[in-house]
Amino acid sequence: MRLRIFPDPASLARAAAEQAAGSIRAAIAERDRCRIVLATGNSQLTFLDALTATHNIDWKKVEAFHLDEYVGMSSAHVASFRKFLRDRVIRKTGIVNFYAIVGDAIDLCAPIRDIGLRLTSAPIDLAFVGIGENGHIAFNDPPADFETEDPYIVVALDEACRRQQVGEGWFADISQVPTHAVSMSVRQIMKAREIIAVVPDLRKARAVKMCLEAEIGPMIPGSILRRHAHATIYLDRDSASLLSSEL
Repeated sequence: MRLRIFPDPASLARAAAEQAAGSIRAAIAERDRCRIVLATGNSQLTFLDALTATHNIDWKKVEAFHLDEYVGMSSAHVASFRKFLRDRVIRKTGIVNFYAIVGDAIDLCAPIRDIGLRLTSAPIDLAFVGIGENGHIAFNDPPADFETEDPYIVVALDEACRRQQVGEGWFADISQVPTHAVSMSVRQIMKAREIIAVVPDLRKARAVKMCLEAEIGPMIPGSILRRHAHATIYLDRDSASLLSSEL
């Protein structure tokens, strides 16, 4: 794992986008395609804006997979992560092969199986993730399942996670936030050749400290990133503000 700290979210986003763009180009040059996992949420907005504005990426050779989605949520809902990615990434880049989680399917088994088969058909080159205020990665809230080999799983969302969604402005109050989601599993995320974690903002400082300094384990899901040889965690001055000086 590598840690990079920047003065502000804008400089963080530019640096993370530069690394991501270089990795995408390299994968295309080597294998004639690049398979990526896309994260959502307010913490990813500036980074995704910078990445989608980057020149000289052959986006038609990029296959994009969806990290997580609420159970029961229509893709037309303002808080839908499918809508988030289509509006902020897919339409901007012209990515043709985008595989989304259909969270509002009547029977989730079939769409989870289908996207899982597509995902695991070949290695993922690059996964983008964030770290939640409760330390989650994707929607793997504590205590996260570190053992399942299933590529996607249905998870219960804890109160801290659901309150974060209200705090970010996606829902008016916690009663509107779904209680379950479909999430890429922890082990599946860790199978990516490279991981870029974009984690700005003061509200993430406590989670960042726990993920980087506490014992690695399911109660702090994001701590697992320390075991990935090619993970880079991008912080700004605020999100890094509680870290010990030795780091």
